[in-house]
Amino acid sequence: MMRGGRSLVSSPPAFSNDAKKLLVCTSNTVSVFSTVTGLLITSLEGHTALVTSVIVVPPSNPAAKVLCYCWTASLDGTIRYWDFSLPELMKTIDIRMPIFSMVIPSFLDVPAEENGKHQDLFAYVSIEDTKETQERTKASRRQIRKCNLSKSRLVGRLILGETRKPEVLTVSPSGKFFGIRNKCKLHIWKVLDQGSERAAVRKITLHHTKKITVIAFHPTQRIIAAGDVTGRILTWRGFGNRAFAASNGVADQKLINVQEDKPGVRDNDDADSCSTWHWHSAEVNVLSFSSDGSYLYSGGKEGVLVVWQLDTGKKKFLPRIGSPLLYFIDSPDPTLSSISCADNQIHLLKMPSMGILKTISGIKAPCFYPDIHKGLGNGIAFDQTAGIVAVRTENYCIQFYSLFDDRGVSEVQVCERNHQPGDDVTVIVTSVALSIDGSLMSTSEVKLAEEGIGGLVCLKFWDAGSQNKEFSLSTIVYEPHRDAGISAVKFHPSGNMVVSSSFGGDFKVWKCNHDVIQNDQMRQNFSWTCHSVGSYKKKPMTAAAFSADGSVLAVAAETLITLWNPYKNVLLAVLGETLTPIVNLSFVGKSDNLVAASCGSNPQLSVWNMSKLSVSWSYKLHIEAVASAVDLSSFAALVLLPESSKKTTFKGMDGVILLFNATDPVPTVIWSVRKAKGGALCFVQVNPSSVEEISIDGKAPEVLLAYMNGDHEYVLFDPYCKDAREVSVSQKEGLAAHDHKGQAGQYGYASIYGELPEFDRKRPEAPWVPSFPSDRPWETIFSGSSHNLPPLTKLCSAFLESLLEKRTAAAE
Repeated sequence: MMRGGRSLVSSPPAFSNDAKKLLVCTSNTVSVFSTVTGLLITSLEGHTALVTSVIVVPPSNPAAKVLCYCWTASLDGTIRYWDFSLPELMKTIDIRMPIFSMVIPSFLDVPAEENGKHQDLFAYVSIEDTKETQERTKASRRQIRKCNLSKSRLVGRLILGETRKPEVLTVSPSGKFFGIRNKCKLHIWKVLDQGSERAAVRKITLHHTKKITVIAFHPTQRIIAAGDVTGRILTWRGFGNRAFAASNGVADQKLINVQEDKPGVRDNDDADSCSTWHWHSAEVNVLSFSSDGSYLYSGGKEGVLVVWQLDTGKKKFLPRIGSPLLYFIDSPDPTLSSISCADNQIHLLKMPSMGILKTISGIKAPCFYPDIHKGLGNGIAFDQTAGIVAVRTENYCIQFYSLFDDRGVSEVQVCERNHQPGDDVTVIVTSVALSIDGSLMSTSEVKLAEEGIGGLVCLKFWDAGSQNKEFSLSTIVYEPHRDAGISAVKFHPSGNMVVSSSFGGDFKVWKCNHDVIQNDQMRQNFSWTCHSVGSYKKKPMTAAAFSADGSVLAVAAETLITLWNPYKNVLLAVLGETLTPIVNLSFVGKSDNLVAASCGSNPQLSVWNMSKLSVSWSYKLHIEAVASAVDLSSFAALVLLPESSKKTTFKGMDGVILLFNATDPVPTVIWSVRKAKGGALCFVQVNPSSVEEISIDGKAPEVLLAYMNGDHEYVLFDPYCKDAREVSVSQKEGLAAHDHKGQAGQYGYASIYGELPEFDRKRPEAPWVPSFPSDRPWETIFSGSSHNLPPLTKLCSAFLESLLEKRTAAAE
């Protein structure tokens, strides 16, 4: 089983002591990347829930920089100690409560040994007490607690603070202070004796008028900075001079008693002054002081890193990062830093020039666009032969991501738009489709109308280069179905045809014209033209699919299924009616079965027999995705569970994957999954070059099932293996993939009407004949295909010419 697609930016990363490795929290593991190559080195596996904190143990002396130890905390309630050079788990501490954040100030403030006596190591954790008691309210279950890492337990009943929701802990570089933000307040703690379990802890609170989003401590001085939701940055100087000095037993009467003006400080807050800077237009997500304390880095939704000079307030910028900023981390090497972005990328920066050295890229987050069209596959397409998935991104691109290598391959700019984080969405990439071999791509997009005016639907065809899925645009069709939206785009098995269906009541079959241009460099030229147009009783065409041999085209006319000959554009048959509109059609491999999924108030999954032109069996299920094996008679369906099932049978799960043999209504295997909404399925062929890497019980599977959830996390596994390591609810014994075909071993069109005469795809095209403008254009202006009507300006002039007679000058 292979997993991937995990978020790289769920929590702040951490550098190793030599700055050659970057430790990144990726779901329930910690991935270790090389800062030189940006490639994955190893992973720390053991946690069973999201890892929320990773802390590298600092060296006690310069020679110890080669040591690679770290602590991790997770929502599974455990704290673990690792040697990430091997990697090896050294210690596990189970506090049995979810940990949302952890800091270890002792690393920075107290040596490991003092006066020859070993000092205990303490951590401070933000946890949720899951023990239900009548006296305890929900608001008091989120707590700040102290944990003795040396003795593997929480410190008694000591509770440093309680909050309404789990908060992120921030520790000062000196290790003397740590704090949290809580709405419009800052809570700062100082521990007097870091090595004592019963050490006194003092707290102060600073106030603000807006909700605080992030805080940062100065490395050497008592300065704390905070960013708020409006984009302002506040800097308090001399915080805790009264409370923390008194707690140390220092009788500095001059410091305590002298009443001075405290500019910018609210109420009776314990700080000398508070200054405000404002550049960001939205909330501040990133705040970090430079290692020498001279500069303050800030960032937010604009995708711009701002560098403030602390003494003067002057600033400079690193613009056009392209995505909202989340975390900024300094490394032990002063020339290297990292910045994490919301598009699931981590950029390694060269300081102080702030140039991007390397980018660690994960799969892009899903686009939560308005649900304009149903049945478009959630903007996800698979290259079954290469094991690559194509997903749409917020910056109007299609990202190609390798499922086997768990890394990005390339990006294609679909719409020529200057994307800026926070801009209003004006164009939506509604669908993406790939040919079986992955060499061709088709996309559809919608330009949204502004104040009810405008709006444009566009269909584009792309062809791939020889390397790394570098696609180039070959044909663009504006308004392919007039002003109607596109409901589905599917490729013919040969790749030479594409069908597009529309809610306007028609479908079009597009044909690829392939030419080889010989010049200085031989290159292929692809162009697409409309081959045929079809409709059925003016019903909206909501889904489409080709059979395995390409001889039959199935198009859903709302609640009906129409079967067509795609070459001759002849209606072959009409299958029975469903209760609600069909949004997904899929032929089951080379068998004579067709799967249809409908949505609405009465959702349904039905399997139709092409030989009998009747339904074989059906279920009342809410289907999110369907995938069919290319050479087998099995298919998989991703089902969304009703609320009642989530709470009883499938606790914590919101969907199941059902594996069917098309002739049997009883599923052979059932897997329960999370985040099924917006998910996708695909049967992926195992690349021969990866046979040595992918093996189950010493045997390489021929096909794997890929499941990608709504957050673009995915898993690859062998669906026909009895010992598949997935949460299985039930499994039918004797599972095997049988290849059932139609009558006399035929399928598709042949199973209904017999063998189809061979279609000559290489017939010579009509020779090009030069044409000249006619003296009477109104007689021929409307001839030709409907999708190729002339523009309005030409129509107007031709219409006026048809009403006026031209005078001929008489010679005298």
